[in-house]
Amino acid sequence: MLPFVMTEAKPINPENTLLIDLKDGQVVIELFSEDAPNHVERIKKLAQEGKYDGVAFHRVIDGFMAQTGDVEFGNEKDFNAGRVGTGGSDLEDLMEEFNSRKHVRGTCSMARSSNPNSANSQFFICFEDAPFLDNQYTVWGKVLKGMEFVDKIKKGSSGNNGSVKNPDFMVKVRIGKLKEKSGSE
Repeated sequence: MLPFVMTEAKPINPENTLLIDLKDGQVVIELFSEDAPNHVERIKKLAQEGKYDGVAFHRVIDGFMAQTGDVEFGNEKDFNAGRVGTGGSDLEDLMEEFNSRKHVRGTCSMARSSNPNSANSQFFICFEDAPFLDNQYTVWGKVLKGMEFVDKIKKGSSGNNGSVKNPDFMVKVRIGKLKEKSGSE
């Protein structure tokens, strides 16, 4: 059993914690495995395989959300600006797991097409409360720490549905425990 790490009086289970390194700092996300078990399993699998490393925030709407996770067309190694946002992983799409979690600031939820059972690898992080998404999209996690770094993600064009030219990327994404600070930091 892995040890728990405390942040602001809340224990963090490393096995249900997603760490996203951004250019400005680390984002710590609690995974809701009881509310969205299949979606959390998918996020973990893709993170553990390194599929999210170097993937763009291709659609970012100020005051709403930052979308990423297109592992097919959004990877910085072979980024396809014309197709980013249309791809997914080589795994099957997921059945919806709508739950009672609300879309509030810091909520992590799966992106999908108009088909509720089309979520695959793409997800978004809410900048602000978005109650109109409740019970329409699968909430699988919430930012516990580092929302100030999410706020710094490059925003997209409001005239082009948030599409971002020269987007920011997730540097590294993994499951696990927080880095311990050394005494010299």
